[in-house]
Amino acid sequence: MPQGQPTVVPDDGLTTRQRRNRALVMVHTGVGKGKSTAAFGMALRAWNQGWPIGVFQFVKSAKWKVGEENALKALGETGKGGTVTWNKMGEGWSWIQREVAEGEQSHEDKAREGWEQVKRDLAEERYKFYVLDEFAYLLHWGWIDVKEVVEVLRDRPGHQHVVITGRNAPQELVDFADLVTDMSKVKHPMDAGQKGQRGIEW
Repeated sequence: MPQGQPTVVPDDGLTTRQRRNRALVMVHTGVGKGKSTAAFGMALRAWNQGWPIGVFQFVKSAKWKVGEENALKALGETGKGGTVTWNKMGEGWSWIQREVAEGEQSHEDKAREGWEQVKRDLAEERYKFYVLDEFAYLLHWGWIDVKEVVEVLRDRPGHQHVVITGRNAPQELVDFADLVTDMSKVKHPMDAGQKGQRGIEW
């Protein structure tokens, strides 16, 4: 298997092994399709390594049945790789902020509650690989303070990888992250009036 060679060797006092095994913060952003899909692909690699995985799905409806959820949960139950815990931390769609019925907890409050759970799990080192799906939207909308997120991620203990998905990732998060991919759109079936379909979108 080919191994990538870094173009820069920083003077950081770390050995090659220490630098290679450093826990990463990764961001998948941009207007193109595939941000969450790529993150779940990384989760499959984490599962194969036997790592405990925590998926936190923000601002997508809890009723939305995601194919990756079924697949990763099934893999987590096999006992052959890592465990998988799937948390749905919000309601409504990432592109539609729905109205909240009287007496219900607001979408912003639910999202904030989800972030508080992530913080607790990071402090306890509960997982080795975290997927914060659609989390960038919450930062973009101002529901959660990006400075707080960067501080929590910078100070997280142990060896915990975190991947964040969603459009419009704030520049401060982009600057802080170790790996950032901006998904650009060249063409999409929706441009030709075609709605999402089974096996492709879910």
